Amino acid sequence: MEWSATLDEYEKLITRMNTPRVVIDNAVCPTATLVKVDSARKHGILLEAVQVLTDLNLSIKKAYISSDGRWFMDVFHVTDQNGNKLTDESVIAYIEQSLATSKAPESKDIKGLTALELTGTDRQGLLSEVFAVLSDLQCVIVEAKVWTHNGRIASLIYLKDSDSGSAIQDSRKIDRIEGCLRNVLRGYNDIRSAKTAVVSMAVTHTERRLHQMMFADRDYERSPTGAVGAPDGSVSVQDWSERGYSVVNVRCKDRPKLLFDVVCTLTDMQYVIFHATVDTEGDQAYQEFYIRHTDGSPINSEAERQRVIQCLQASIERRASQGVRLELCAADRPGLLAHVTRTFRENGLSISRAEVSTSGEAAVNVFYVTDAAGHPVDSKAIEDVRQRIGFSILEVKESPCIYNHKAPSTRDLILLSLFSLVRRNLYNLGLIRSFS
Repeated sequence: MEWSATLDEYEKLITRMNTPRVVIDNAVCPTATLVKVDSARKHGILLEAVQVLTDLNLSIKKAYISSDGRWFMDVFHVTDQNGNKLTDESVIAYIEQSLATSKAPESKDIKGLTALELTGTDRQGLLSEVFAVLSDLQCVIVEAKVWTHNGRIASLIYLKDSDSGSAIQDSRKIDRIEGCLRNVLRGYNDIRSAKTAVVSMAVTHTERRLHQMMFADRDYERSPTGAVGAPDGSVSVQDWSERGYSVVNVRCKDRPKLLFDVVCTLTDMQYVIFHATVDTEGDQAYQEFYIRHTDGSPINSEAERQRVIQCLQASIERRASQGVRLELCAADRPGLLAHVTRTFRENGLSISRAEVSTSGEAAVNVFYVTDAAGHPVDSKAIEDVRQRIGFSILEVKESPCIYNHKAPSTRDLILLSLFSLVRRNLYNLGLIRSFS
């Protein structure tokens, strides 16, 4: 009995040691709320924390990450969408609970739905054709996200059967959906790369899955019509072999969920982030990561270094789609998406990114549109579309944050070397070295 009790106490101690400790502090920083997380180190723990914060649409203005042996410490400076500290007690409690359990929330309850994944070559009107096929096959689109990058498209669509109102169970109908959409994605000259799949509902986080789909589709490789030149300077990878690290620097225009996109890509490429600093100056973001492979080795070849640069640049660009943001809010009805996207196509608009959702009986959809060549849309074309769809339900919002391909200035490089207090402290302790 005594031995059993000792084991029980030991298990409780191990549980307490491995349970993340979360502290949320509004007193230390005058402009942001500090979220501190101490936890046992495991692969993906940083991504889980960042995912919790970004799924709440919080902005991470600064971050300090350090791993000491088996322990991990994260400090995030966060604000709400308006740039204010967090004051809502329910939000604070939710963050504490989610981070303490290392369980990132799903963006939406997707139980009872069918998940459909699509990848292929992007072209004008493709999304219109996809939605038209699903409408003809009596499928109701409950939620969907569509990304395009480098001439490729990836989409994750959640469906239900219009008759049953639940997940599609008929295997013959599933086969028909996959076959019809595969033909649409193939078009006339893309037989090799078009992929459609109905997947298990145990699907990972939607946006992480989109990153994985585009990575598997090799969207980071430049399209045949584009030049495969040297990196534009927004991402660099340096070697620190004497301490066994590779050092990744990211410099680009700041935008929502930027840190999530970068950390997600490094994690899914099987790299472990041991130390990192993140800072924003105005509209510019500066990020530095000290990484190794999961087996403990650094990047060990020039080819691998170039691949990391390409993949990280792709992860930055995917969400930063160019175009005018159009928001549609209307009563949901069968064929609504097919009608709206067909109207876009008939007026020469191309969809670079889309977020589709339903709330009760309402459809709430966001589209980023360009012209057929990917250039800014003529205002007359936008007004013609709004007139056909309805001025009251289709509104023009601000243009999205567009990724800046301009090489960093000397001032940016100087700021990069100075931006982080933690980096200086780590340097003084001999844990890292300076690459300024």
